[in-house]
Amino acid sequence: MEKSRSINVVPALVATGAFQDLVNEGQTISLAQSPLDGSLGVFISPHTTDDNGSKKSFARSNEEQPIYFVNPQTPPSSERRLFIADTFVIFSALQNLLKTPERHSRSLIENDHDINVVRKLAIDFVNFIKECWVHASRPVSRPDGPLQFSSDHYRSLYTCFSLFVVLFIPESGYEHAPVGDELMEWLNTHFIEPSTEEGDHLSGLEKPWEDETFWPYLTRAILRGLNKASVFFLEALSKHPSEDLTHLTETLIPVIESQPRLQNFNTERDFAQSTRRWKDKVKALRIDMERVPESARWDDFENWWERLSDIVGILEGRPEVLKRVCDELGGDWKEVCVAWGIFVDPRLRRQDLVDIVSDTLLDMPPDPTNLEDNINAALLGGNLSEALEFSLKLDPWLSAHLADFMAPLHLLETNEESDLSLRDFHILAYAEYLYSDPALWRITIDYMYSCSDIGKLRADTILTRVPLQLRQQGQATNPETIERIRSGDIIGVLKDVNECCLQYNREGVRRIICKAGSRPNFEKKSLTLLCKQIAARAFIEEKNYGLAASYCTSAEDWSGLGRIIDYVLEDYIGGSPSFVEHAAAIAPIIQKLGLQSNVNGVFYYRLIFVTRYARLQELLYRKELADAASDLITIIQDDIAPASWWAVILYDSVQLLEYEHRLLFSSSQASLLLRKLEEISIKVSQGAGSEYLGILSRMVEGKDPKEALKRLQLVRLALARYFARCTVLDV
Repeated sequence: MEKSRSINVVPALVATGAFQDLVNEGQTISLAQSPLDGSLGVFISPHTTDDNGSKKSFARSNEEQPIYFVNPQTPPSSERRLFIADTFVIFSALQNLLKTPERHSRSLIENDHDINVVRKLAIDFVNFIKECWVHASRPVSRPDGPLQFSSDHYRSLYTCFSLFVVLFIPESGYEHAPVGDELMEWLNTHFIEPSTEEGDHLSGLEKPWEDETFWPYLTRAILRGLNKASVFFLEALSKHPSEDLTHLTETLIPVIESQPRLQNFNTERDFAQSTRRWKDKVKALRIDMERVPESARWDDFENWWERLSDIVGILEGRPEVLKRVCDELGGDWKEVCVAWGIFVDPRLRRQDLVDIVSDTLLDMPPDPTNLEDNINAALLGGNLSEALEFSLKLDPWLSAHLADFMAPLHLLETNEESDLSLRDFHILAYAEYLYSDPALWRITIDYMYSCSDIGKLRADTILTRVPLQLRQQGQATNPETIERIRSGDIIGVLKDVNECCLQYNREGVRRIICKAGSRPNFEKKSLTLLCKQIAARAFIEEKNYGLAASYCTSAEDWSGLGRIIDYVLEDYIGGSPSFVEHAAAIAPIIQKLGLQSNVNGVFYYRLIFVTRYARLQELLYRKELADAASDLITIIQDDIAPASWWAVILYDSVQLLEYEHRLLFSSSQASLLLRKLEEISIKVSQGAGSEYLGILSRMVEGKDPKEALKRLQLVRLALARYFARCTVLDV
């Protein structure tokens, strides 16, 4: 799963060997990286200067040039994304352990409690990989197509990670104990030999020794420590026509059954003494075998004595026999090295494996085409840096998480000349793979922030490029979500970005994300307030003024709130039918603002005006004229309307003044309207027409101030008639 080292596009941008021709035409091949997922745009661009630094012309400057979009990584599929997310939980648990205060004063490898916790986390990885392997192996229909990674891939991860745990994270107290039994269990779990099918076939035969697979099967069963199968087929030899063979197998069966296992002893000393006594029994068996005459060592099919001699040679722990038999059985270096710790040196310790493995690999090298085989060879041989190199080629997930365990266990060499440790190199390589999937940005930066400064700076760059998706947030329809936003909560991606900056103390990232940094008091503002300002701007673009006002209020951005009010009023000036709806959306925050002592009064009263004026327009639309008249007078009496809106409000009164069925204003209220009209007239005559008639002028036909003055004359005429009606009715 190596990252692509070359990019091939079809059709080719330039024919093979023709790049210099392209340069001669004044062009070259360029690329640009996407800040979202690291993908590349490859295209032909001008090569603007020649060797003398002067601009060159190029022949194809006006031709349309294709742009190829390629990604050096293969982004994770949905099932792979689940694997990444679930294993990230275990990774995080290890990081949390390493960040505890106690870790600063002691070495992890010297503390049994921490070792046990680390071992548990490593085993959690092994168990989870096993579950993925089992799941991928199931022959079920997959509507989304085949899995991105086969079951064999997960089996390789399972094999390698479990071997790492066996070798380098043993149970507390077993660090210097013989490792043979544990390795044999690992070998039998992951490389099953002999096969069950072979055993079933032989067990169904009356004379299984006549089958050519009998002795290889029996030899391998004994080699792998499969005592039940071994004893079963040894007992089958009781029917063999050779009395010598029958006698020898009767002696061999109890030897096989009594082979000492470390887990059956309380101390290693007892295990060693029992092993020596057991070896004496094997020697006695060898003496018995040597007494069998040459002529009696054959049956009608083959030389059974040589076959049995190989088995006894393995039990004796003869290295040359072990290697030869494994090779003849089709085994490899793994089988030799593991069996070495059972038969040749039952007290073989982990630190002694290096010599055994290196010697074995000289005669039986790992398969160069099999990454899993090379990883296992490097792990058993103690070459951990090489194991990580092969792991990176197999799957960057494996190399990253192996390195993450190796570092705190002090298994990796340090390079004082490098700014990047081996552990960080592999963590960042995996993080770059995750970067190819924008949906995994949070996991990506968590891996990067676990590294040194190089990783942290890379994470900063990615964090500043995360799409905040504020438009989707602004289109929320869930009542609970909307209420959370109105109460000042940050939700969605914006909340995640906010939490990341707080969690990792990324002050520089805060400045980049929050473009409000141009404000004088930027340094005093919290990231939360600034993020809310960003959200408010996005909501304004979507005309979601209710959410925008909520964010501005929570961020104490009063100028931003003023802009929202202006946008809502612009809806009315432009004749938008959404004016009342937008005003109603921002109305709920009035009560909240009334309880705050730090609210700028100008913006507070402007907010009250826009909501009351929207209610006035709604009443006029519904022909509830009495209530409309009452609201209009209240707006004027409370003096909450900006001066530029006085003329507009007075013009709204015309239809109320001319209502024929009843008088909607008292004479004193009508006089208030007249005084306001006179005040406007005086200001206009003094040269302040744009200030007092600007809004009304924009609403009349042609946007002509003279037409606005005519509208005020209509107001004056309506008032004159209204006063006449009041006189006649003696109001």
